[in-house]
Amino acid sequence: MRPTPRAATLPDMPTLVLLMILGAAAFGFWSAGRAAAERAEALGRDACRAAGVQWLDQSVHEIRVRLCRRDNGWLGLERTFRFDYSHRGDDRQSGRLVLRDGRLVSFTGPVSAHVAQLR
Repeated sequence: MRPTPRAATLPDMPTLVLLMILGAAAFGFWSAGRAAAERAEALGRDACRAAGVQWLDQSVHEIRVRLCRRDNGWLGLERTFRFDYSHRGDDRQSGRLVLRDGRLVSFTGPVSAHVAQLR
């Protein structure tokens, strides 16, 4: 007598639901990170233009993500980005900016002779 082949078993339904939730959360985290990086890139570029310096590498680099307390008391993410700029073209300086929920909360980098507000 030949043994009957077992049908391929599918993972349990709760496992699939958990995987879908985990995938959606990972996508949301990645998407929010990309949006924050694009915002940081625009702020860094504008700050360099306002200060009259050259923005190098045409990008920002996320160097830290941490939990923070929002103004309304809920937990949120604070993302820190680094960018490079040059005063004369033969030097390289690093700038840093911190975003909380897309808002600029800290900036270290080139400054212009006149103070301009970044938005």
